[in-house]
Amino acid sequence: MLSIDTNAKTIKGQQYGYLTGVLYLAPYTLSGYNTCAMAHIAQCHEGCLNSAGRGAFNSVQQARIRKTKLFYEDRDAFFAALIPDIALLIRKARKLSLIPVCRLNGTSDLRWELIAFTYEGTYYNNIFAMFPDLQFYDYTKLTNRNVEHIPNYDLTFSYSGVPAFQRHTQKAIDKGYRIAVVFRDRAAIPPTFLGTTCVDGDDSDLRHEDPPGVVVALYAKGKAKRDTSGFVVDV
Repeated sequence: MLSIDTNAKTIKGQQYGYLTGVLYLAPYTLSGYNTCAMAHIAQCHEGCLNSAGRGAFNSVQQARIRKTKLFYEDRDAFFAALIPDIALLIRKARKLSLIPVCRLNGTSDLRWELIAFTYEGTYYNNIFAMFPDLQFYDYTKLTNRNVEHIPNYDLTFSYSGVPAFQRHTQKAIDKGYRIAVVFRDRAAIPPTFLGTTCVDGDDSDLRHEDPPGVVVALYAKGKAKRDTSGFVVDV
């Protein structure tokens, strides 16, 4: 279920003492279920990183679709498969003297804080309650996610320059969110954007280590390099 440091960006976290596990589901409506509620408005589905790296392989795409269908069609079986993988991540990190971190929305935007489940006869309000000592983090385009009461879950708002999405961006700014922005050209990333400081978001994927209120500058990869929807920013 989890991919543990299988892409170049999360591997960079090891130099900072972290081991990262990521759950990759099928984005938007690729599986027949919509895992990204704001994708249509933000127009980010065409430039989604789902097809980058190992995602270019059909076998990987099919695996993501199977996991997504399992999530919607057999929730108990889904968590029965996911939870041992999270435990494995923790054990592997301990063996390597690294700190485990987990990202559940690698290519999706689900409200994990609202997803309750039962595992081996015990009920949990969400996955964060089951692993209170494990740091989770995600990117999201939803501004109304209430996770302030979950100390081990960190969210970074994901920007899109599409006009119809700007009211959501303004809400994120008003709430003081950290905002990830995808720029087309890494060399042209400005020192400030949206009225705040830009920090390098490609040095690692450890967003929970970034301060609140900054712009996390990313550069376009995969299909995003050709995106003209407004999701990718030209400056």
